[in-house]
Amino acid sequence: MLVTLIVLDSVGVGELPDAAAFGDAGAHTINHTLRQAPASLPHLRGLGLGRIPTVEVGASGAEVRGGYGRMREVSPGKDTSTGHWEFMGVQLEHPFQIFPDGFPPEVMDRFDAATGRGHLCNKPYSGTDVIRDYGEEHLKTGWPIVYTSGDSVFQIAAHEDVVPLEQLYEWCAAARELLQGQYAVARVIARPFRGTFPFERANEHRRDFSLVPPETVLDMVKATGQAVVGIGKIPDIYAHRGFTEEIHTDDNADGIRKTLARMRRAQAEQTSGLIFTNLVDFDAKFGHRRDATGYSKALAEFDAALPELMAAVGPDGLLLIVSDHGNDPTWRGTDHTREYGLLLAYRPGMTATDLGERETFADIGATVAQALGAEWKGPGESFWTRLK
Repeated sequence: MLVTLIVLDSVGVGELPDAAAFGDAGAHTINHTLRQAPASLPHLRGLGLGRIPTVEVGASGAEVRGGYGRMREVSPGKDTSTGHWEFMGVQLEHPFQIFPDGFPPEVMDRFDAATGRGHLCNKPYSGTDVIRDYGEEHLKTGWPIVYTSGDSVFQIAAHEDVVPLEQLYEWCAAARELLQGQYAVARVIARPFRGTFPFERANEHRRDFSLVPPETVLDMVKATGQAVVGIGKIPDIYAHRGFTEEIHTDDNADGIRKTLARMRRAQAEQTSGLIFTNLVDFDAKFGHRRDATGYSKALAEFDAALPELMAAVGPDGLLLIVSDHGNDPTWRGTDHTREYGLLLAYRPGMTATDLGERETFADIGATVAQALGAEWKGPGESFWTRLK
């Protein structure tokens, strides 16, 4: 049995009931994106995308042959770590710490001591704007650019010609060590950039240094002796815990290619387990940059690849397509939006199956565990029997 779980990072399907508390009442990533930059998405509609409540993508031109629904996020957040951790059974009682005024001197003094240099910025900033505004000073001083956002992140930007990648990663590891306890953030992120003003982010060399999560469904599946393959930034999000194999990707297209290759290899070798992929471009390249046209094009490119992914599922396999939060490219600011998670499911021979409104993202982990015969006593209600 092979389960393939693909996260369309930030492809939210409408405001959650508590969205107003996050400043996001009215946000709807997929609807607003497609209104501004239409795309037909026939294969996603064929899995039932247009039958999810509030989603406006038009009726499918063919019979729906998949499961469809939406998921509530019960953890108090709208970021990558919160959503992904809840997928695999970790529901947070308290949100990860954020620093809207930048990091305090007791953090930055220790970070400077670790790098042997000063620092620049230290406040919330857009990733493209911060290298434009501080990049030239960084070239002159060699000091790292430190910034944060509405998420629980400590981001370190450095030019690849000034700070070698391995040194940047060492600085991130040092920051990860000191950002614990009262100053714990979900992720420390290496943000290398290149070129000349206004500079270009080297996203393929990005690396995330996450807090170590509690025990997850990934650990339970691994304990059965089955494969747990993390593709893209997935292993980083779980601090590399619970995986038997990790595969780096450069962008969405590379992530899709490598997911397909790993699915086909698993079928050829009759491997059982989980392939878990994150396609980050929706969020990193288009959502945060408020680029609805680019976002829509990325959705269309994934839709075009979907038939190949479905064909690679195999006779007994399962394909799950989900999202971890929203990032409405028409919304104010540049932060994520508090939205329902997308849920689509496919197995060969399926007919239209309404999976309803799931009470927690953790239903994904519970379903994966049951499908793969792994013991899981944590939160989440499996919908595996609805797919058989």
